[in-house]
Amino acid sequence: MIPGGGQPNMQQLLQQAQKMQQDLAQAREELANTDVDGEAGGGLVKATVSGVGDLKALKIDPKIVDPEDTDTLTDLIIAAVHTANENAQTLQEQKLGPLAQGLGGGSGLPF
Repeated sequence: MIPGGGQPNMQQLLQQAQKMQQDLAQAREELANTDVDGEAGGGLVKATVSGVGDLKALKIDPKIVDPEDTDTLTDLIIAAVHTANENAQTLQEQKLGPLAQGLGGGSGLPF
């Protein structure tokens, strides 16, 4: 209910919702075009993901490659990708947080 007993202006509400939808779409596009890095093993393995978490690049320092110990390399790759995805999640929250709150929520947006 609107203070003073008036009815909400539906046209204005629709325009606000449409603007938020456009802002959200623009923010998602910016995230998709942003690279976010993560690393493990002191930088021996580096992962790059998009702002929405798609793996884009993986760099492995040859010093860490040991054919006798692929488990360590696997763990470092997983850790680097995980860190990059955490960084992407932080970026999403920074970029989309204000928009999500404007839509009445703060989390659980599908990406």
